[in-house]
Amino acid sequence: MPFQKGDFITIEYVARVKDTNEVFDTTIEAEARKFNIYSSDVIYEPMLVVLGEGWVISGLEEKLYEMNVGEKREIEIPPEKGFGVRDPSKLKLVPLRMFKGESNLQPGARVRFRNALATVRSISSGRVQLDFNHPLAGKTLLYEVEVKSEVKDSIDRIKALLHRRLPTIPIEKFSLSLNSNVLVINMPSESYMIDGIQVIKRGIANDILKFIPEFSKIVFTEEYTRRVEAKTESKEAKEPS
Repeated sequence: MPFQKGDFITIEYVARVKDTNEVFDTTIEAEARKFNIYSSDVIYEPMLVVLGEGWVISGLEEKLYEMNVGEKREIEIPPEKGFGVRDPSKLKLVPLRMFKGESNLQPGARVRFRNALATVRSISSGRVQLDFNHPLAGKTLLYEVEVKSEVKDSIDRIKALLHRRLPTIPIEKFSLSLNSNVLVINMPSESYMIDGIQVIKRGIANDILKFIPEFSKIVFTEEYTRRVEAKTESKEAKEPS
């Protein structure tokens, strides 16, 4: 049965550029290694998608509505439903002197200029041509996608939302308590010192309040206990009489 807006599903995919067959993204570690795009910073696992939220490009999301759990498809996505068509106005010439100290300035490099990411297209005559289009703008894409599961239960949805925001912490380390319309999330100690944890918790709360209507309040708790040090009694060695 086709999915509806607001449904929680998990997907796996391999994404490539149609013209070159270059694989640029995947959720599958073996495929990432196979096509030399593996990164140790990436967690390879099925991706959570809440349909209608724009968590994947529009051309892919449209087709996911039509699929079923366990179904696999190859989907062709035109630029306007992928990463956009190329916009010539986003090509800029910038004086080379504005990149003093930039060690990675070469054609094809990604650089940050005035708080925006750009691709270096060329360097000549003391000027740098920057392209502020998305690197995949203008490209027709092919996605080999499989719907792995649908998440229906409210508690399972909460766990999926937690894992999406804090993927490095095993979900079993979180403790959930329900009291009427209040959800209490006991945070594991591994989360206490994560950079930006307060922003992450705000995001988790926003997600749950938006997608799980039975809760109107989210409470986060942390537990600290006094360490009890074992006492050891030292006995003086007695000299033999």
